[in-house]
Amino acid sequence: MTPPSSNDQRRLYRDLAWTWPIISSPESYVEESERFCHLIRQHSQIEPKTLLHLGCGGGHNDYTLKTHFRLTGTDLSEDMLALARRRNPEVTYLPGDMRTLRLGETFDAVIAFDSVNYMLTENDLRAAFQTAFLHLKPGGVFATCQEIIPQTFEQNRLKHQAGAEGDVEIVFIENWYDPDPTDTTVEATFIYLIRRGGRLHIETDHHLCGIFQTETWLTLLRETGFDVREVDGTTFVCLKPRR
Repeated sequence: MTPPSSNDQRRLYRDLAWTWPIISSPESYVEESERFCHLIRQHSQIEPKTLLHLGCGGGHNDYTLKTHFRLTGTDLSEDMLALARRRNPEVTYLPGDMRTLRLGETFDAVIAFDSVNYMLTENDLRAAFQTAFLHLKPGGVFATCQEIIPQTFEQNRLKHQAGAEGDVEIVFIENWYDPDPTDTTVEATFIYLIRRGGRLHIETDHHLCGIFQTETWLTLLRETGFDVREVDGTTFVCLKPRR
């Protein structure tokens, strides 16, 4: 892994990973996960029994996905994988970068949620799509979504969420900003207001994420070899042809 720069620290996936189960619950991912399970079954040309989840993070989506498939999850962050293993001990978890992962086996379906946000260049995005293609059986589908789009990006967008566990309370604040609309990256600044027994401690975190035109996604998916079906403009079900 390349050492993080000052504007791409990704502490949420390292020393601040412990905060994730406190500020985010797997129950909040059920609707999204069920929707993707439905899309896989609807569009697959084979019976989907096995699923590879690229960029599984702390296993919140897997909490639901594991009820439908025999699941394998991969992620670049060992700290997030540790959280995922504790939450979903029946799932197989393996370390790996979605751009270079090669497991030597294929699956009935492959899925990637917001982890694709961390593909910063077209080459990164192409490599991730190639990984999905290589690990997919003919007739299976790769389901993914484009969450950051130039036309709908909101400069200085703010979000926040909060949670508590024992005597620890955390308020998590996100600020999204694009300093250069001509390139393929945007910045996310995270602020953690952490209180232990009421005493405040503040941590900050900075992430770089990719932003691409939808046409770029479609072109790269098709060049990889997928038959692409747009579901709602941001969700893509990508069939690996049987030829």
